[in-house]
Amino acid sequence: MNKLVSIAVSMALAILCCARIAAAQPLAEPNTQPPQAATSGSFLLGPPIDDGPVVVRARLEIQDIDEINEESETFEFTGILTLTWHDSRQAFDPAAVGVEEKIYQGDYQFNELSPSWFPQVVLVNSSGSFDQQGVVLRALPDGTQILISKISAVAKTELNLRRFPFDRQRLEAVFEVLGFDHSEVVLQVDQKATGNALWVPQWTIAEIGTATQDRPASYAGRRGIASMFVVSVDVRRMSFYIGRLVIIPLIVIVLLTFSVFWMDRASLGDRISISFIGILTAVAYQVVMNDIMPRIGYVTWIDGFLNLSFLLMVGTVIINLVVGGLDQHKKHDVAHRVDVLCRWIFPSAYLGLILISFAVMFLLF
Repeated sequence: MNKLVSIAVSMALAILCCARIAAAQPLAEPNTQPPQAATSGSFLLGPPIDDGPVVVRARLEIQDIDEINEESETFEFTGILTLTWHDSRQAFDPAAVGVEEKIYQGDYQFNELSPSWFPQVVLVNSSGSFDQQGVVLRALPDGTQILISKISAVAKTELNLRRFPFDRQRLEAVFEVLGFDHSEVVLQVDQKATGNALWVPQWTIAEIGTATQDRPASYAGRRGIASMFVVSVDVRRMSFYIGRLVIIPLIVIVLLTFSVFWMDRASLGDRISISFIGILTAVAYQVVMNDIMPRIGYVTWIDGFLNLSFLLMVGTVIINLVVGGLDQHKKHDVAHRVDVLCRWIFPSAYLGLILISFAVMFLLF
């Protein structure tokens, strides 16, 4: 009897174990789904593969140009950069999802929750500072992706100061998609770059332009040719500051030093003293301009103007010595004729050379 009870209990335990295993078997099947989901979602990591490269339309709205530094040849700006492209893999049914568009905003949502590939745009001519803030990604039902971000950067640009202080400069910010060549991603101009109420001290904003071009880049994908988005800002210097500080006062001082040719030839010491005062004034203005101008290796218009003023006042000293020597040799008539000629030659030569320098500046530079 005991054996029959033991056999019955064993069979009941065996049937119970089999039933539990059978019931637990369907629960084990979903564990295989996450690897499959990860595998099926991995195709989102790269750019969309269509008939050609991904077209990314770029637009930059410049909000402010904080500073233009002639010494380091840089300019600091802030703006809103908008990138638009199409990714059919991100298309969705608004009725099924329950929203007209998907919006990912902030660093966490954009970096952690957004599942799509996006073009990582960098500033090629950055000069050590490039900050990106306020990222917003808008995904439309048809797969259109709109990436909006605020950027603050310092860009390196080549300045030509030969016409200073009547110069015009072109400030350029060059953007490209990092790590992809033009066979994979192509940048196009969405709209002309704009700048609302831009104001830069001592500068006037003339025009803002945009363009795209290609350039060799060894890190840009397989072919090594990167597509670039270039924003240019044409600015014109307000020359009145240098004009009232240096140009106009120095012209008046030089013309006043020419008054020595109307002074009595017997007062040679007074004539030379006036000429040397003018020379020292020109040297003082050169010191002032050295503090204002950057350390550059070519000659600017203001350098030529200062040197011209200095040399003509040196010329008055030489003429004074010549006239004094003629008086000592009793050649008073010749000394008088030299003074009379110099009264007109020096002012005419000075003003004429200034006009010629303006013509040369605008024709050659």
